[in-house]
Amino acid sequence: MAGMSAPTDQGGLRARKKQRTRAALIDAGLDLFLTKGYDATTIDEIAAEVEISSRTFFRYFAGKEDVALAKGDEFDELVLEALSARPAAEPPLPALRHAMLAMIHEAAAGDGVRRFLQVQHLINKTPALLAGNLRRAAGSEERLTTEIAARQGVDQAHDMRPRVLVGMVCAGLRIGLETMCADPRRDLERLVELAEEAIDLATAGIPQRWGDDPHTW
Repeated sequence: MAGMSAPTDQGGLRARKKQRTRAALIDAGLDLFLTKGYDATTIDEIAAEVEISSRTFFRYFAGKEDVALAKGDEFDELVLEALSARPAAEPPLPALRHAMLAMIHEAAAGDGVRRFLQVQHLINKTPALLAGNLRRAAGSEERLTTEIAARQGVDQAHDMRPRVLVGMVCAGLRIGLETMCADPRRDLERLVELAEEAIDLATAGIPQRWGDDPHTW
């Protein structure tokens, strides 16, 4: 019986090795972008840092933009998973708010607040990344909207409330992060505090529970 598990073990080892290589490429790429600048960094340089070929690099990423935005992609997935895991009876605003703030805390705690903010600043000051990040954000908002609509049992084609809610929460988060980038403090509690404050300001007019009329809250 022991021998039967070997292929599975090997598959698990390969998956973990691939994940480690992917994480190493992201870290190496971000280090180079922050040190040399995004435009001046080449794919060959990123690959060399991880001691793989440029050809192997393309097994993980389509290009260096994907490396720069990878942390954002991971964050989007975590928020969607966290929202899906919230209790079904929880109203949409607190469900999304809790999911978003919990994942901000987790992401910044894992990478360190300074690193987290450095990546935000890198994206904001690099036109090519800013455009790519807007595309990423739009896709994330679409998936969150679909999840909120499903939780509420409404048709998002005829009910704008899920889209408006998600748009306001995401706008609040973006403003909170921009405010944090200009804040002299670099601690996790301050980051979450500003994100929470901005989200609450952005959604101040949205009630927790919605009525039956799709044209009003």
